Amino acid sequence: MGPVWPVLIAISACHMVNDILQSLLSAIYPLLKDEFALSYAQIGWMTFAFQVTASLLQPLVGVVTDRRPMPRSLAIGMLCSFVGVLTLAGAGSYGVLLTGAMLIGLGSSIFHPESSRVARIASGGRFGTAQSLFQLGGNGGQALGPLLAAFLVVPFGRPVLGWLALIALAGAITLWRVGAWADGRRKAGTLRHAPAPALARGRILMAIGVLGVLSMTKAFYMASLTSYYTFFLIDRFGVSASTSQVMLFLLLFGSAAGVMLGGIVGDRVGSRKVIWFSILGALPFTLLLPHVGLVANGILAVLIGAIFASAAPAIVVFAQELVPGRTGLIAGLFFGLAFGMGGIAAAVLGWVADAQGIGFVFRLCSFLPLLGLLTAFLPRQGELLAAR
Repeated sequence: MGPVWPVLIAISACHMVNDILQSLLSAIYPLLKDEFALSYAQIGWMTFAFQVTASLLQPLVGVVTDRRPMPRSLAIGMLCSFVGVLTLAGAGSYGVLLTGAMLIGLGSSIFHPESSRVARIASGGRFGTAQSLFQLGGNGGQALGPLLAAFLVVPFGRPVLGWLALIALAGAITLWRVGAWADGRRKAGTLRHAPAPALARGRILMAIGVLGVLSMTKAFYMASLTSYYTFFLIDRFGVSASTSQVMLFLLLFGSAAGVMLGGIVGDRVGSRKVIWFSILGALPFTLLLPHVGLVANGILAVLIGAIFASAAPAIVVFAQELVPGRTGLIAGLFFGLAFGMGGIAAAVLGWVADAQGIGFVFRLCSFLPLLGLLTAFLPRQGELLAAR
């Protein structure tokens, strides 16, 4: 049986809604910085509050839902994000801003593990393509957030967030129906039992550790872009806040294209090869980014976003092949790891930016893709197949 495209499209669209709400947080950082007189470090702590809330809870949610799938909980996650954005819209102090960020993180922690499981159920065996389509929605939402901020929130003010949050209600209704479909599949007993792990426990743990480091590398560098790229452009080139948001959109649009290609190519050539290219292949471009002009900077940012993003579905699918039957745990672990490391990176880099300048941050992070060499320690695709 082939992929269940209506379900995959629906879950991807809801992932887009979820991540639009999330990306609005980072997209309005320049507005919040001016309105509340925030330092770079305080902006970093806002990202930390959002991403660490998500990262700490996602693996736990994954473990629980592996034992007892709860696809209808997807709608609850969307409603948490809805309340979080409303809180940001009406916040009158920095503490309330942090509360709104944490509520958005809670929504993500509920949404991602179970939605990734539903995408795998609906994949029809094309796991990379399904995971890419699912993550494409998220990347698309991250790209649209800055545009909505640039053309709606910046001109009309922070209360506009309350109106934008209403899209979450449509998302919650859609997710309730998707959850009903997945629950029906489970009760009908049409899901096969997962095979045993293909490799020895020690080999699996080492491979998961390598994938974790590679995921952290990607998260750390992308945090420098999503949290501080707009400030880098304003500081170096003197562009307006709206122009910097458009540039951030181009970066995130490149990421959306990369995440889709990563899964499709991974289904054809194997996830390991995609991981090699996705991390190490970004190195020449990251080294150039802090030293070129505005136009070249935008082009390089799009390329970096596309190359790095192609690793996301490949890493998740490779890890799920290593530990079959633990879809929720793996999704929660790697999505949570990405959120958590992104939050820690944002906080650390905010402190570095305050101390050394925003340009120094991008020069420092440009060497991170060298860690892609660790891909050599991952088992080859043939080892997984032979072990089965």
